[in-house]
Amino acid sequence: MSSLPLAKTLSVLPQVSEAVAVPPAAKLVVLDDDPTGTQTVHSVPVLTTWEPLELERALNDPEPCFFILTNSRAYPQERACRINHEIGGHLAQASRNSGCSFIVVSRGDSTLRGHYPAETDALAEGLGVAWDGTLIIPAFFAGGRITIGDVHYVADVDRDTLIPVGETEFARDKSFGYRSSNLRAWVEEKTLGRVAAADVLSISIEDLRVSGARHVARKLLAHPRGGVVIVNAENPADLAILTQALADTEREGRRYLFRTAADFVSAYAGISKRPLLTPEELTGSGCGLGGLIVAGSYVGKTSAQLEALARICPMIERIEVSVDALLSDGQRPKEIARCSNLADERLSAGQSVTLFTSRSLVVGRDSSENLSIGKTVSSSLVSVVRSLRTRPRWLIAKGGITSSDLATDALGIRRATVLGQAAPGVPVWLPGEESKWPGLPYIIFPGNVGGVETLARLAEALEK
Repeated sequence: MSSLPLAKTLSVLPQVSEAVAVPPAAKLVVLDDDPTGTQTVHSVPVLTTWEPLELERALNDPEPCFFILTNSRAYPQERACRINHEIGGHLAQASRNSGCSFIVVSRGDSTLRGHYPAETDALAEGLGVAWDGTLIIPAFFAGGRITIGDVHYVADVDRDTLIPVGETEFARDKSFGYRSSNLRAWVEEKTLGRVAAADVLSISIEDLRVSGARHVARKLLAHPRGGVVIVNAENPADLAILTQALADTEREGRRYLFRTAADFVSAYAGISKRPLLTPEELTGSGCGLGGLIVAGSYVGKTSAQLEALARICPMIERIEVSVDALLSDGQRPKEIARCSNLADERLSAGQSVTLFTSRSLVVGRDSSENLSIGKTVSSSLVSVVRSLRTRPRWLIAKGGITSSDLATDALGIRRATVLGQAAPGVPVWLPGEESKWPGLPYIIFPGNVGGVETLARLAEALEK
């Protein structure tokens, strides 16, 4: 990183400021494959439904963007494609009815897990638009996801180390695994050779910081239409310069489809940063005195964070949910009832609770069975929270699929507002009046974000 041309970014800072201050002319619509994609924005709506009338209303709202929660990463590829195709068709219809134009972002995981390119292919078909290209931008700076020299890295904040993403546990994901850390090679791998690595255009750090936005725009305009572009980025200024370049291409009539992580959304929509939400803003006004943490994520970072939580916050009651019991048809109802009754008892007594799944990973025979196991576990956690009689003072959902299922199926959220972040990369939603607990601060904590003590320090602050 020390070899990057950082000093030369100073000459473009005025233009960068201008770029991030001016949102695109069209509404930015973000299809989010789990709720964690809202981790860099604030004061924007999130829809968990996509009926044409709801989309028309959102397109006419004054905010520069809105999110549609698809939860597609939790489903097999065929269903994920159906969802994207349907949303594409509904968006096109809503745009015709409202007269509002839009730009689409398919927000995916910053560690490259998900249904790419199947989702973007289905979305494009549903929209009925011939796109001039697809831009791949997995940058998420608060989570240490950066791309340099076409290689995507994951930062280990506790060891101050950058790890090529293909060498991490995320690349070994049982449902969405891959081998390549180089994004051009990753595109070839994921498209099964339909797009060769040599045909993928790379926008380098040097293109952005040294040559500048007009040079980048010329590269994009010269690339064959319908091609794939990967974007290197190491800090927010890189994405701001890219935003400038995209504005130039749009004036030439180009329209791109985007597959990105969270940081591109705030850069492209011109959403400014705001301070982290304070504990006072997060404690809520619910009648319950205790807070609730629900952890379904199984990645190593979540397990380490749960251990730190137990050490730093011993006052928070721990309720372990047996995954083996949940996967047994005969034992599942009893386990759900046990956990729900115990959590209700503690919350009503004013004690905060951590409800977490047992840490031994249960693996299926193939990716479809792994997704099915995850769905069973997540739906069981939904049943526990849905049956709670005591409203908690705040709720932290740990993990992407867990937080999505709790939002839609346990809390009944159809529309929420993103308040901001409780910690870097940890978004907070304010649920609408239709939800189980309107106004409850709903804190969405991704499974792979933060250091070992981040969850514990957040809970500690909320407990004071």
